[in-house]
Amino acid sequence: MTQQEWYRNFLHQLSALHSNHAASNITNMVFESLLKLQRADIIKNPNQAIEMADENKLQQALAELMQHKPVQYIIGEAWFYHLLLKVNEHVLIPRPETEELVSEIHTHISKDTKKIIDIGTGSGCIGIAIKKKHPFIDVDVVDVSEAALDLARANAATHETAIGFYQLNFLDPQTWMHFEQYNMVVSNPPYIPEAEKLTMDKNVTEYEPGTALFVPNEDPLIFYKAIAAFCEQHLQTNGMVFLETHVDYAGAVHNIFSALNYEVITKQDLFGRDRFVMATRCH
Repeated sequence: MTQQEWYRNFLHQLSALHSNHAASNITNMVFESLLKLQRADIIKNPNQAIEMADENKLQQALAELMQHKPVQYIIGEAWFYHLLLKVNEHVLIPRPETEELVSEIHTHISKDTKKIIDIGTGSGCIGIAIKKKHPFIDVDVVDVSEAALDLARANAATHETAIGFYQLNFLDPQTWMHFEQYNMVVSNPPYIPEAEKLTMDKNVTEYEPGTALFVPNEDPLIFYKAIAAFCEQHLQTNGMVFLETHVDYAGAVHNIFSALNYEVITKQDLFGRDRFVMATRCH
């Protein structure tokens, strides 16, 4: 098959699972990553043959895509805040909403911001994006998964960002003792109740790590409560906490921090949904 025939075959089969726009985007990502072929290259040379080794790569990728495996895991990378990061099934695929959170964090960083911690870092996307733009800041990142931290370390090395890495169970307050004081605490923690699995897409529930997504139905705010307790010990006066939340629980997260006499703002994402909670410690 020629590269044009392969491209059309991809589009045709993926259109059974995705919109035409999404199918086109996924196809372009596969061809660019696995074969170093841009869409323009295929248009210029539609009858160019594809080598057997590359055909095998395409066949394997298409088979996995038809099983709902996310394209980012197949090609092993994802873009986040202008940075190309390695991803695998030990970490969440970075979302556009989290880019919005990082943008908000950037606007509040000043010359007085010395130390930031990212809780539940996964691929390291938040911490690396902050450190890359503000290299003078000390950034620590935390995750329960050593496999996730291994990937975050690799991403930090690729982007030449010196970051502190800590593997621990953040829900255990005993693990907080060696941390210092921070000007900012940031987190996109697990926040989806287990019951919502039934309504979610297979490409999420069957491939992305459940420990980074789901929380008990009976205590969906478990991580936000822990973060608030951590802030009481390790966030400086006038320091800020930045959180991504479930759209149904942004108000409840707001209330956790307002009850501690923090100045709290709930902010909407680009789709108009309550998504981010920002709080300033006043005591």
